[in-house]
Amino acid sequence: MISPSGGSRRMIRDPHTGADLRVLAIVPARGGSKGLPRKNIARIADVSLIARTARAVRACDWIDGAVISTDDLEFAAEARGEGLDMPALRPAELANDTAKGVDVWAHAWREAEQTHGVRYDLSVYLQPTSPFRTPTHIHDTVSALLNGQHQAATTISQVPGHYAPQKTLTLDENGVLHFYTADGAKHSNRQTTAPTWTRNGLCYAARRAHVVDQGLICESDCGAVKIEGYVANIDDPEDLLIAQLLAEHGGYDILDQLAPAFKGQIT
Repeated sequence: MISPSGGSRRMIRDPHTGADLRVLAIVPARGGSKGLPRKNIARIADVSLIARTARAVRACDWIDGAVISTDDLEFAAEARGEGLDMPALRPAELANDTAKGVDVWAHAWREAEQTHGVRYDLSVYLQPTSPFRTPTHIHDTVSALLNGQHQAATTISQVPGHYAPQKTLTLDENGVLHFYTADGAKHSNRQTTAPTWTRNGLCYAARRAHVVDQGLICESDCGAVKIEGYVANIDDPEDLLIAQLLAEHGGYDILDQLAPAFKGQIT
């Protein structure tokens, strides 16, 4: 658990060293998305993806600073209206399809420190494309980092069995299929594959040296927060439509209500 330190300002304290820690939230939102143009200001229940992220940040009163990293002035205005700062426009070389997330994170971290005049010990990286993120997701990710004494932590979801590496195929230049793994032919049933996991984008957290100095996120000493059930991620128009429909019917709660009706009906 995250414990507030004493004094008039609410901060978090490292449970192992007792040190007070400053936390920075960074919201990356470039303007040039291809699958769903300008998706970061797409609206779900009349609230933009940027605004939904900013509101989750505001609900975490232990976060000391919050900024948007963007190359888009409209996105910047939307973010500022929701309480996010923008120390500087993101440079073009960090706003293209090949830019690495860790470089975007490190750039925004440095710019925020320069503008705010403080050094942030930890940061959370919150992509607007996860519209149903909650303050609990953010809290639990930072808690996993601190309690596990990790350099980073992130939320993960289990890969459905029919998408496990052993069930995945490659297609060669002659149009012939091959198993992705050497033992793929042994796994005709998904029940025989070991559980695998994927990052779901709800939250990343990391210590300063890990991102800013070493340029790492999940490559080394990264703790995990397992998330059960469906996690919406907005990359394409279909994703946005599904999220909008979920929001109209109460978000993930509708999936919990429907689940019992399907149990035992599919064999």
